[in-house]
Amino acid sequence: MKDKIQQAYKASKNIYDDVLTQGSFFSRLYIRLFWSGTDDREIARSVLSCIPADFGGALLDVPVGTAVFTAQAWRGLNNASITCLDHSRDMLAEARARLSGCRHISFVQGDVGALPFADGAFDIVFSMNGFHAFPDKEKAFSETARVLKPGGAFIGCFYIRGKSKITDLLVKCVLAKKGWFTPPFQTEEELRRRLTQIYRTAQLHTDGSIAWFRCVK
Repeated sequence: MKDKIQQAYKASKNIYDDVLTQGSFFSRLYIRLFWSGTDDREIARSVLSCIPADFGGALLDVPVGTAVFTAQAWRGLNNASITCLDHSRDMLAEARARLSGCRHISFVQGDVGALPFADGAFDIVFSMNGFHAFPDKEKAFSETARVLKPGGAFIGCFYIRGKSKITDLLVKCVLAKKGWFTPPFQTEEELRRRLTQIYRTAQLHTDGSIAWFRCVK
């Protein structure tokens, strides 16, 4: 399964940024038809606004993807120590190129289900558009919580089912079969229940079939 996911993202790396940023007519049409017009750029701004502008702690970005939405923010956090992790070597290479020259940023190829970090290593764990691709979501929830300090924040967003029949059909019949998404997928209430089981507080919002959140351990 992990090899299938890595191959899927390797094959799509040339269109990945275009789809997320709606850089072409066909990308905008795809978002309008299959994702109810949900704007990933707006969601990115919402989740990134949860990080203080003067943040100076340790931050884990998993999966970093190509850093298409986060590069500008991470470059500006000069006093922070940022670790970018992704299972896909191709995505990690794109992120590394986009963030070249940033001494406060390091890059790790690894598995979210077995993070190579000590307990409580990070003040913030940031996860944008990752959990719907992770093959073992329970391990991903457990590991991201484990490496977070008490009082630290888990911030991110990902696809949830049950909000749009056409989006759910696309995910089931196309995206999951291609390896870009991996079932099972949670509903809003299932995600809310899971986050409140793990974290002391959990603020959850939805935009179409995307949930975005800020939780405190």
